[in-house]
Amino acid sequence: MFDNAPIRCILATEPFARQVFMKKAILTLLAALFVGCVQLAAAGFSQPDAKALPNLYVWTDTCNVHVLRDGDAALLINLGDGSVLEHLASIGVKRVEWVLFTDHHREQCQGASKLGPWRDRGTQVAAPEAERALFERPASFRKMKVSLNDQYTVHGASYVRPPIQPVRLDRGFRRMDELAWRGRKLRCEETKGNSPGGMTYFIEEQNRWLAFSGDVMCDGARMNNYFDTEWDYSFGAGVYALHNAAAWVTGYDPILMLPSHGPIIRDAKPQLEKYQKKLERLEQMILRGYSISRFAGSDQDRVSKPTAVPNIWQVSPHLFKFKAQNFWPNFHMLLADSGHALVVDCGLFDEAYLDRALEGMREKLGLKAIDAVIITHMHGDHFLEAPHLREKWGAQIWALDNMVDKCEHPEWFDYCAPVQSYGKGLTGVRIDRAIKKSGETIDWEGFKLTIEWMPGQTEFALGVHGVIDGKKVIFTGDNIDGNPTDPVQNGHEAIVARNSGILDEGYIYGAELMTRVKPDLILAGHSWAIANPAPLIQRYRQWAYDMRDTFRSLSTDNDYRYWFDPFWVRAEPYRSTLRAGEAVELKLEVRSFQTRAQTHHIEILTPPGLTAEPRVLDGRLAAEARGKFSFRITAAPDAKPGVQLVAFDITRDGVRHGQLFDAILEVQPSKP
Repeated sequence: MFDNAPIRCILATEPFARQVFMKKAILTLLAALFVGCVQLAAAGFSQPDAKALPNLYVWTDTCNVHVLRDGDAALLINLGDGSVLEHLASIGVKRVEWVLFTDHHREQCQGASKLGPWRDRGTQVAAPEAERALFERPASFRKMKVSLNDQYTVHGASYVRPPIQPVRLDRGFRRMDELAWRGRKLRCEETKGNSPGGMTYFIEEQNRWLAFSGDVMCDGARMNNYFDTEWDYSFGAGVYALHNAAAWVTGYDPILMLPSHGPIIRDAKPQLEKYQKKLERLEQMILRGYSISRFAGSDQDRVSKPTAVPNIWQVSPHLFKFKAQNFWPNFHMLLADSGHALVVDCGLFDEAYLDRALEGMREKLGLKAIDAVIITHMHGDHFLEAPHLREKWGAQIWALDNMVDKCEHPEWFDYCAPVQSYGKGLTGVRIDRAIKKSGETIDWEGFKLTIEWMPGQTEFALGVHGVIDGKKVIFTGDNIDGNPTDPVQNGHEAIVARNSGILDEGYIYGAELMTRVKPDLILAGHSWAIANPAPLIQRYRQWAYDMRDTFRSLSTDNDYRYWFDPFWVRAEPYRSTLRAGEAVELKLEVRSFQTRAQTHHIEILTPPGLTAEPRVLDGRLAAEARGKFSFRITAAPDAKPGVQLVAFDITRDGVRHGQLFDAILEVQPSKP
């Protein structure tokens, strides 16, 4: 690199001149090295092992972009925001022959629109074949009206994060495919888990393997985030897949594991083995704390007795419920001596069957009127038939104030199990009375009942408790089920991020409330009746804190809530409709979990035909605060009709996270 002839010549000169020359030569050499380092740093590239792997570079923006160089050509693994393309010349790259994506997540591919000129010069794009549709038809996985079984959703809430514009693939890799590139062979191995079709690319170098592993694991035996691996309603499918992916990568014993996020992982095998143990623990913790699919029918109710009305069972003199074999409706009734009733939840019935049962209660059990239906939480299966009781019996519908908009306008949110997803034709249910989150005590027909915020499975939930027939009774919705006499059971229901299920404002809070109330009887969702629940509540409470510790052990963020919560930046409404040539107003809610002030810089990215104003939201939140920031989306007169995605590119406290979250807009043709 440097010509050493002048140094050889000066060795024969007198000492002083030699000393002066040597100083100048050293300064020149240091200056040259400094300039080289500055140029590399300015370009933003790093090298995991410049000596052993001189042609491997890493560029980091919204993710890690790994660059394999061969002469003036390169192969990129992931693309991030595409800014790497502007700097490849600084490492001598003139041509990009391949861009390989490990998965469809937006922060890995959000810069794909910048590939146009490069593709004109021959750049090819490839990704897992299992995720081709997510790249090429992204809007297909966002719906204005959802159903429980929509693909890639948890009961209607999407767990995929496709790009806002289609990305055409030149090749889709299937499991066990290979790609030959300039004398190398890349093995394409399925390592789904963080993504439903995620892939790791393996290259052999010096008899050891490099693993370009996407988000299989982050440094420190940690998970990139929880919500990407949550594929079902807390049955662990994503966790099982991720564990298997980690085990597969372990078999290669990679000398370097090059993830999409975070530092390069050296000597990865010990971390991968530790990670698998953590995932096994996670699986044990998230699966329900009772025998949901085996013996739950035996534990569901050992309290109630049959009545003169078929399938109506009596829990105590004034408490009734439905009960039948393999029957899991949501319904409890408090029937006063006057014949007036309060119903807690009403869902998952055939309405004709419900009418027959209630008519039987009128004839044989003294039912005269239903004053109100109290909804325990936002899930549609708990109030599907509440409007029917309002129509037939004049019942009011009561809910907690923070549940009202989720019941009346579920399309504004991307939460699980909204009422419209059950196929009954309901788009929302009007609430007649909103109960304060801080709690209200009502005197009704001689009963004193406290209704208050009781989160658990979801943030948007309530509990009803009071003394009924000489016992402390609490109605808990879907927070706790199980057999108090079985020491293996801890009673928790599904833990689902897309329920807005952060533990601190969910199961932990609910456990502390039940510990304070000390009920003699729990009447839970889906026809559960649990007597003498104190041991179960104690185990439930311990599980909630242990669950938080488990999450913290896997979280890549100092506060696990950013890692767990898919809503810490959230558009409101999530779904909007506008006509071409018109505009719609939205708000972006940003949440801080910090114990100090938090800053954010959020760019609003729109597809062609839509524009955002302002396009950038900069702000600052106090510790543990929420803020709402307004913006407007305008559709051009010639905007393409149909569902469009708008994404939010987030930088929090100076750290770039990319397009983690989105909103849906349906563009309709302009008025004639």
